[in-house]
Amino acid sequence: MKFRPSLFLLFLVAPLILGCNKKEKPAESKLLIGLSLADLKEERWQRDRDFFVAKAEALGAEVIVQDASGDPNAQLRQCDALIAKGVKVLVVVPKNADAARPIVLNAQARGVKVISYDRLIADAPVDLYLSFDNVKVGEIQARAIVEKAPKGDYLILKGDPADKNSDMIHEGHLKVLQPLIDKGDIRIAAIQSCDKWLRSEALRITADALQKHKIDAIVASNDGTASGAIAALEAKGLAGKVPVSGQDADLVACRNVWKGLQTVTVYKPIQKLAEVAAEQAVKAAKGEALDAGTLKRKNGGYEVPVLFLEPVAVTKDNLMETVVKDGFHSETDIKK
Repeated sequence: MKFRPSLFLLFLVAPLILGCNKKEKPAESKLLIGLSLADLKEERWQRDRDFFVAKAEALGAEVIVQDASGDPNAQLRQCDALIAKGVKVLVVVPKNADAARPIVLNAQARGVKVISYDRLIADAPVDLYLSFDNVKVGEIQARAIVEKAPKGDYLILKGDPADKNSDMIHEGHLKVLQPLIDKGDIRIAAIQSCDKWLRSEALRITADALQKHKIDAIVASNDGTASGAIAALEAKGLAGKVPVSGQDADLVACRNVWKGLQTVTVYKPIQKLAEVAAEQAVKAAKGEALDAGTLKRKNGGYEVPVLFLEPVAVTKDNLMETVVKDGFHSETDIKK
């Protein structure tokens, strides 16, 4: 057969021509999510991180986790770095509600959505505030204590003054307590904030109050402050005699509830919260509408969409049917 150079060249060049005309499929945009945590020292936030990451990855997203280690300035720098890396949404647990405001403004200026997780970033137009109903948490705490001590002198241990959740919880306290205060049945011996929700602060404040007053009941805003209050009561031989509230269903608190040293903790199913947050973050990353509905909360100069989950009162009577049944803690660990 006679060799024809023109046919040979066509054979070589044709695939290149066809390749140039063929449209390449655009690469799928990566669903990159930033998770900024105030401090990973507490057991609670480690659980949130693990549940969130597992759910987000199951939904096809990639999560970059940053731990501010209790430093609000570090949190701001870390969030700026996450934005620079190309995250499409930031999920933020603010260390300081006021100091975190620039995180939202910086993110939204770059087209990045922000979900305020469990704690509200103050005076900022977050795309979603996702938490448990913290006012209801306060109501649950106060109601459980009033059932044990309907009259007498109360010590109220508020949370960290830099955390807006602390104010919401106390709002719930007063919904229950104020009518009884007005009636004269309850007297407030002292009311103080516990900086950074520290157990040591609660212990110091409670010890001081016990020196000055006959305390009949203690409304503590979380399990860390409850633990400090119980330590001060133990030093006076009063542990188990003075009702104490808390929240978070920490293992130590659940043990204290089982032993009768703590009256109530408020269980907030963290896995549900983290997984709902992951679902909403993936939606935001895809540019889809979030599931906030019509519920709004005033946040400084803004009204922000909120999505609240229901908290659960946990006492000795229902400890096994709540935190143990959910696998949050084991019965063996609680009864140690």
